[in-house]
Amino acid sequence: MADADPPADAFDRLRLIRTTGVGPVTYRQLLRRFGSARAALEALPDLAKRGGGRAAAPADPKVIAREIETVASLGARHLFLDDPAYPALLAQLDDAPAVLTVRGALPDAVRPAVAMVGARNASAAACRFARGLAHDLAAEGATVISGLARGIDTAAHMGAGAATVAVIAGGIDVAYPPENAALQERIAQEALLIAEMPPGTEPRARHFPYRNRIIAGLAQGTVVVEAAPKSGSLITARLANEAGREVMAVPGSPLDPRAQGCNLLIREGATLIQTAADVLEQVRPFDARLVRAPVSPYEPQPPADADDAARRVVTALLGPVPVPVDEVIRQSAAPPAVVQMVLLELELAGRLERHAGGRVSLVA
Repeated sequence: MADADPPADAFDRLRLIRTTGVGPVTYRQLLRRFGSARAALEALPDLAKRGGGRAAAPADPKVIAREIETVASLGARHLFLDDPAYPALLAQLDDAPAVLTVRGALPDAVRPAVAMVGARNASAAACRFARGLAHDLAAEGATVISGLARGIDTAAHMGAGAATVAVIAGGIDVAYPPENAALQERIAQEALLIAEMPPGTEPRARHFPYRNRIIAGLAQGTVVVEAAPKSGSLITARLANEAGREVMAVPGSPLDPRAQGCNLLIREGATLIQTAADVLEQVRPFDARLVRAPVSPYEPQPPADADDAARRVVTALLGPVPVPVDEVIRQSAAPPAVVQMVLLELELAGRLERHAGGRVSLVA
């Protein structure tokens, strides 16, 4: 897939994206509402004031300039959400990253894309199975996506060779875990390395769920090879299910705690798989060529400013427990655009938190 030139206002977009309080959903709404990143940046103080708070200062232009320079020096590039080269499957997510930092070549969109995740402390047998499964999927023309973690992720990348995509939780220039530094560099040179966080960002626990949504969003289906009942791999499987993608699992011994998560997924309806043919049977009917990102997702929309009465009604319906935005719209009886504007104001004021599955809550 050919690289696309960055948008003319790439600097302003990146500055908006890196502004505290502006997440992927808010970014989309701001561009749709104001038509340009510069206009959105100018509107932030007033929107936050309406939400009962004070807007965070837009990202420092010097910091943005350094990021652009660093990314270029690493042989990487920024890929914005509405770039033609942006992965179409990922763009379907409501919270798709507004910008990705990528090193390497984007895989052909016609190739089946399969995510493979599992335990970091995986058994030797599971790692061997994952490596073989990834090799067989690559041999059949599929792209294998994983998170470059220890255990199953590492085995999947090694098995797939050049037919792999690694999504990391930190910056594009940060190797984690350290022992995978050589593997990470090889993937960047021979395949594709993706990061959502700015360069220099050390991975933190809160970053991994964000990485997991990208892994699930890039693929037509997710395979869990080995996982405990409460693990990040099951979070990835849940995110894949919420995105309408296939969820598959490799069965394991009921005596091994590391297999309980996979067995639980199968009991709850995930497809049991044992071979690459089983996986491809599930994902090949899902033709990625039929999925296209909107050509122009940021066309300005008619103003939908909320009045104080609407703000009171919507805010009163919110609390510390996440609730679907659709439910807020239904109970408030306010136009959806008005509710979305109130939520936008609250988020920019630092009073609202967004969660997976289109849910929101007030910050405690």
